[in-house]
Amino acid sequence: MQMTERLEPALRGGTAARKWRLGRDRGLLTAAGVLVVLASIILSVSATPLSYYDISQIVSSGTPLAIAGMGQTIVILSGGFDLSAAAVISLVNVSLAALPPDAVTSPGMLLLIGIGIGALVGTVNGALIAFLRLQPIVVTLATMFILQGATLLVMDKPGGMIDASLGEFMGSEVIPGFLPMTGALILACLALWYWLKATPFGIALYAVGGDAESARAAGIATRRVRFLTYVLAGGFYGLAGVCVSGQTGAGDPLVGNPMLLQMFAAVVVGGTLLGGGRGGLTGTVIGAFVLVLMVNILLILNVSAYYSTIAESTILLLAVLMGALHRRSELAENLRRAGTRFSAWREGVLAGQRTTDVKRLALPRRVEGVPVSGERQGASLLQRLGRSRPAILLALPAFISFAVVLLATEFMLGNTLLNGNYYNTLLVLSCFLAILALGQGAVILTGGLDLSLPWTIALAGILVSGMAAGSNAELIYAVPFVLLVGALIGLINGTGIVLLGLSPIVMTLATNGFLQGTALIYSGGTPDGFAAPLLRSFMTQRVFGVTPVVIFLGLFVLAAVVLMGRTAFGRRVYAIGNSARAAALSGVPVKRTVVMVYMLSGLCAALVGILLSGLSGQASLGMGDEYLLPSIAAVVVGGTLITGGRGNYAGMLGGVLLLTALQTLLAGTTFPTSVRSIVYGVVILTAVIALRERR
Repeated sequence: MQMTERLEPALRGGTAARKWRLGRDRGLLTAAGVLVVLASIILSVSATPLSYYDISQIVSSGTPLAIAGMGQTIVILSGGFDLSAAAVISLVNVSLAALPPDAVTSPGMLLLIGIGIGALVGTVNGALIAFLRLQPIVVTLATMFILQGATLLVMDKPGGMIDASLGEFMGSEVIPGFLPMTGALILACLALWYWLKATPFGIALYAVGGDAESARAAGIATRRVRFLTYVLAGGFYGLAGVCVSGQTGAGDPLVGNPMLLQMFAAVVVGGTLLGGGRGGLTGTVIGAFVLVLMVNILLILNVSAYYSTIAESTILLLAVLMGALHRRSELAENLRRAGTRFSAWREGVLAGQRTTDVKRLALPRRVEGVPVSGERQGASLLQRLGRSRPAILLALPAFISFAVVLLATEFMLGNTLLNGNYYNTLLVLSCFLAILALGQGAVILTGGLDLSLPWTIALAGILVSGMAAGSNAELIYAVPFVLLVGALIGLINGTGIVLLGLSPIVMTLATNGFLQGTALIYSGGTPDGFAAPLLRSFMTQRVFGVTPVVIFLGLFVLAAVVLMGRTAFGRRVYAIGNSARAAALSGVPVKRTVVMVYMLSGLCAALVGILLSGLSGQASLGMGDEYLLPSIAAVVVGGTLITGGRGNYAGMLGGVLLLTALQTLLAGTTFPTSVRSIVYGVVILTAVIALRERR
């Protein structure tokens, strides 16, 4: 009896430790279980038993994603995001393909070149993020577009040839009949990871991701850890690019693009917590092969490849939701209060308050850069200008830069400053970014980011062209329906973010994948239909020398300025961006406002899709891809902080005019179109650095 009593505390402690380890590794164990289930499904639906060759092919096809996902996992463990990973893979691929024939014939040298390119990109990212303390999302997004432009400069279309020795190396076997080379690379990366975990760097990595401030207070060099994290991750991306190159044997400037969504899905499926501090590379490898097996199952079942992005997005969201279920109390509380918030919204009060005994709390009277309504009406013009000084200072640099670009255009191209046709064309081209800047700008002001714009635009254009089919009469219901679809997309984004607590990056990225698959399925890969003549005239014809859309743009800008600067909605957006917690305590309906912000962004993107189809005469797949970075760049260049809370639509409009004029200038020169992407990335990085210095 005494022995049992003495052992009981230890047994309880051992049980608690086992429970803690089980909770910590729940994501990894779940991913492993899903992998076993999918493997069983493949075995059951395959016509013949899987051979070693079949298994080695599956391992080889999943190796690039697994290795790239490892790099992304390291970044996420540190509390960051890396949106440039897929672009690094493409750059490595075309760089190896562009090497002169027989210049490098050693697989080892090709490996070192690829890893070196990735590590160099990681060095740049790490320096900007760790030492200049810039936001990882905006830095890696900008470098992603810079790298895409650089990739197109190296090779603007698929081609070239990679030395055959690399393909032979990747297709070889370390242990014949048992272990292919690609599998050995994965094992080597995992061995490196387990060694790193036991080093001071590995311990510091988890500490920084868990709580950077506490890690800094404990004496950890957090900046150095973040810097080395991105350098190491870049090396993994470079190795993944070498693996892709060995498998394809040629270069393709777009080869890495589909892997960005897959990387995040693999990381989350593997149990790594978005936000940092928990997870590991083993789970990511398992998550990568979960995605590979899912695609193989679709192929075996003869399901269209168009469903692959939908499947990947679904897996990503389900994995994130599984992580949210680990915090059951928080999720249940959100769901329980959903009905209460809806009722409170209908009554116009805070949740849990009654209209009979509680009045709505007043919002903060002044936000930097935002005119506040309700002030003394008798103020003089000078007093009003004085109150608007912060807003003017935010917008002024963009307009000054716009004037400089106009002068440069006159000097280089001539006949622009006094040419009405030039300004009319400039405003027509500006209308798309000006509309997107309202929605994306509102999202950024709340501290978020909307990455679902590209395929919201494309789907809207495909829908309106298909429904109208060249008929003016069909526009009566086609346009409202498409705008409603855009608002619904924003509603889905906002609901996932505020109700389920999903990251805006993950939620909107997954939504973009859903929309891509939906557009491909709806159009069958080839959009049909044509824009209605009325819509075409609205975008291209001129009335008294002015295109009708220019008049519409003027009215839209006026409405946007009023919405963001003179309404309760606009003030709530700024309050949330400055401090969501403080805004909630001040009576701001934070969750409802955030949902409305994403609905506004979806609505603006749908409107752009409609107008783009009118300008070109019909819709096309990927027509919205080139507007993602410019929509963010215009907002940031216009003086808006990427972290939210400061900026105004007037400045965003200045950013739109600046970028459009710059695009027009580049189009009139001999520079290739790929330079445009590089310029956009450099402009946004410069603006973010400048804003940081002014803070």
